[in-house]
Amino acid sequence: MFTIATWNINSVRLREGLVARLLAEEAPDILCLQETKSPVEKIPLEAFRALGYHHFVARGQKGYNGVAILSKLPIEDAGDRDYAGLGHARHVAARLENGVTIHNFYVPAGGDIPDREQNVKFGQKLDFLTEMRDVFHADRPARSIMVGDLNIAPREDDVWNHKALLKIVSHTPVEVEHLGAAQDAGKWVDITRKDIPQGLLYSWWSYRARDWDAADKGRRLDHIWATPDIANAGHDSRILRPLRGWQQPSDHVPVLASFDL
Repeated sequence: MFTIATWNINSVRLREGLVARLLAEEAPDILCLQETKSPVEKIPLEAFRALGYHHFVARGQKGYNGVAILSKLPIEDAGDRDYAGLGHARHVAARLENGVTIHNFYVPAGGDIPDREQNVKFGQKLDFLTEMRDVFHADRPARSIMVGDLNIAPREDDVWNHKALLKIVSHTPVEVEHLGAAQDAGKWVDITRKDIPQGLLYSWWSYRARDWDAADKGRRLDHIWATPDIANAGHDSRILRPLRGWQQPSDHVPVLASFDL
């Protein structure tokens, strides 16, 4: 059995202490980070190695994007893909010794205007999701876990107010449709919602809220999916809401699940 966590850290160097605290307190076997905002060689690994995370794969760039996988378990680099040809560090994969492949994604946020004619970033987001769909359709994944900041809250109960957010990027019908097509192409199972099928559930709260906890205007943007052949092995999903209240926090909190594999 192993536990996997996914967390958009919003700068791994700025929040090295928060990552170390999570690793010390929760001790997931694998931690997938997004928005590391660092070249790979400048990711502060020593503190993480001291906590037992000796295995590492990542893709990075200065100041933007970036994905990394820290692991107590041996992993090998399983490559990456430049989705939508953006030249961004938004995907990396690693393979465990048991043959399970972990895909770590950071889907583009998409800007503020949900119209690709008016907003290039929104078009890039839709193109990224379309290529995910096409890749999963052409080469259906098996024995795989996909995690990351997918920057979409697909269900009505994944946002604080469904009707209010229908025209807000991350919950628009066109985004939800594109994400659903990618999910269907790979037959991916949403492990978090398999374990917690009902109720409001969030992993992100805006920095703009004066009191994020009281306002509680959250969205579930961070996800753990698995292929059908191993989905039943997934259990004990959790979202670590209290971490949003840590000092100098990310606006995202970790999402965890365990797998009997």
